[in-house]
Formats: sequence, C-alpha cells, structure tokens
Amino acid sequence: MSITISSAFDAGNIRVTGQDGDTVNLEIVKDHMSDFYQWFHFRLAGGGGREVTLKITNCANAAYPDGWPDYRAVMSLDREDWVRIDGTSYADGVLTIKLTPETDLVWIAYFAPYSMERHHDLISTVAALPGVDYESLGKSHDGQDIDCLTLGDGDVTVWLYARQHPGETMAEWWMEGALEKLTDPDDPVARILRRDCTFHIVPNMNPDGSRRGHLRTNAVGVNLNREWHAPSAEKSPEVLCVRNRMDDTGVDFAMDIHGDEAIPANFLAGFEGIPSLTEGQTDLFALFSRTLERISPDFQTRQGYEIPAPGQANLSMSTTQLAERYGCVSMTLEMPFKDNFDLPDDVYGWSPERSKYLASACLDSLHAILPELKRRKAGKATA
Repeated sequence: MSITISSAFDAGNIRVTGQDGDTVNLEIVKDHMSDFYQWFHFRLAGGGGREVTLKITNCANAAYPDGWPDYRAVMSLDREDWVRIDGTSYADGVLTIKLTPETDLVWIAYFAPYSMERHHDLISTVAALPGVDYESLGKSHDGQDIDCLTLGDGDVTVWLYARQHPGETMAEWWMEGALEKLTDPDDPVARILRRDCTFHIVPNMNPDGSRRGHLRTNAVGVNLNREWHAPSAEKSPEVLCVRNRMDDTGVDFAMDIHGDEAIPANFLAGFEGIPSLTEGQTDLFALFSRTLERISPDFQTRQGYEIPAPGQANLSMSTTQLAERYGCVSMTLEMPFKDNFDLPDDVYGWSPERSKYLASACLDSLHAILPELKRRKAGKATA
C-alpha cells in the first residue's frame, strides 16, 4: 500500500512536493493573503508497520524558526490522544519526522488540534448549562459567529478570550478547562468567582483562521492582535465586535490566551509601558503572577518577553490596549508548543490536559487576588 497524505479537512495544512517510496517531502502552506506559516496538520495513510520519513522542507522561513530546535511533532491514532514523535529533528531548514505508525491511518500536527467542530461542541454544551448566557458578538469574514458565553452575577467584570492566533490551539484547550471549572456547581472557587464576578468568555476569536489551518491570521491575512487600537469591519471584524462589547461592559480583569513557539515555558506578558500606567495596575499584575507561580509548578516568571520602556507599549495589542482603555489589569498568557522544560513530559510534552490544568490554576489565582481586585474597583468608583 502506498503512502498518501491529505489535509483537506477542518484545520488541515500541508502540501506534498515530492515522494520516493516511504519518504515524503512536504511544505507548510502560508496563511491566506499572508506570509505567516508554521501550523501543520495532516493525515498519513498506508504506512502501518513501516518506517516513514516525512520532511517539511520550508521550515527555515517559517514565522518563528527558533521554534523548531528541540521541538517534537504530535501524532494521534484516534484524534483524541496526541503523543510526541521522538523521531523529530531539525537541521538546515528541514523538519524531519521519522515514525513507524501502528496502523494504516494516523494524524500528525504541530500541536493537538482544536477543531471548529470541537469548538461548536464546547459552545453548545456550556450554553445549555444553568446560569450561562450565549450571544454572538458578530460575524467573521467567512460568516462564522464570534461566540461569547457569559456567566456569574458579580460586579467585577472579567473577560477571557483566546485564539486570536488560530494555530495556537493550546489556547482553546485552556478555555475548555476554564469553562469546565467555572461551570462546576461543586467547585468552591468557582462558586465564589460566579458570585463576585461576571465572566465574558470568547473561546475562539479567529474561527476563520482556525478552520482554514492558519497559524496567525484571519481570512484576509490580518493579525488580529495588532488591530485593537483601530479595528475595522473590513480588516478585523472579529476584534471590532469584541472590543465594542467590552466598551459596553467595561473591563476590570482580562486574560488573552496564546501559545509561544520558541520559549519552553509558561509565562505572562503584561502592559508595562502604557502611557497611563498606575501603581495599582502594576501591583495587581505582580500579585497575580506571584500567586500563579506559587499555585502551579507549570508556571514561572524567569523567562518571558522583553518589557517595553515607559510610554513605549504597543497599543495595537489587546493586553496593552485594554489596560490603557479601561484602566484594568490585563495580561497575555503564553504556553509552549514544545514543553515546559522545568517539568518535562517525555510522552506528551505540553499538552491539552496540562493546558486545562493551568486554566484551573489561573482561576484559583484570580480567586486569591479577588479581595484586592474588588478593593481597587471600589476605590476607582469613589475616586
């Protein structure tokens, strides 16, 4: 049986450029109307019991070439359990994946995919639960809904949103974990959070890029996380409808959930450098970071992005725009495509399950700082 490769499905991305027996040369396809690429997801058929060599030959010019060293692809037999492929190596711009599939049909991806079909399952399941309201905030370029779930009865307004960059699928796995915790009627932390906060949750900001198999952009090649200063219906309707709703509700606390290709750790990026930065914002962000580091062994504060100088924040990004626009505490959570090298897992690397556990830890941390967050909100109201 000859090897066949296909990616004509939800979130699929790869192109076959050559084949010699059980060795196949591949290329990752660029995001539509963009030069970004790094996400891949495809099906391999016909290789059961034989060593197959897959060579992705255009990795040198991918969006983040520093993401390839020490990286291992993931493979699944059932599209549920995704394990790392030990025979992954990178040299001279080529990512080589060597494997001997157990069966004639396996799936291979950059990270465990989170399909739009699973997204719809998540939305329908959570929206049917008591105390959860659903609304479509608007439409994407391809006509998909920007789904928003609202729960809680408190005065503290919390926004959680993910997958501005669609290839960062760990972000929606995080969302699944957050929603499972927040809707658990027996979880005492969730009970307090629902009592004291109102959550607005957008599990997928970029459904078009997700379905099309993009790494970083929407259907017209726009990076949504560079649109928050001036979103438009023509370029970034996804950001426009979410920011408009935020204007309606206000924002006290916000988390933007992402993945990082190169850094093998979980970390936060904040809003340092915004023009209106206050000591109260800085202190609460630091308190949340310290608390999360104490609660979760999978989180650290040693590694992360360079902090901008005072007044030099990029206000086109959501975290900085929200902190400046609403005076809130906002942050970007970055999770690794590789693994948390401080606490490695040889079989799974960083995984959907660990993303969900980290979501639970983040909500525990929010609960821990909630008294300070409420005091700050009350102080702003009386100022």
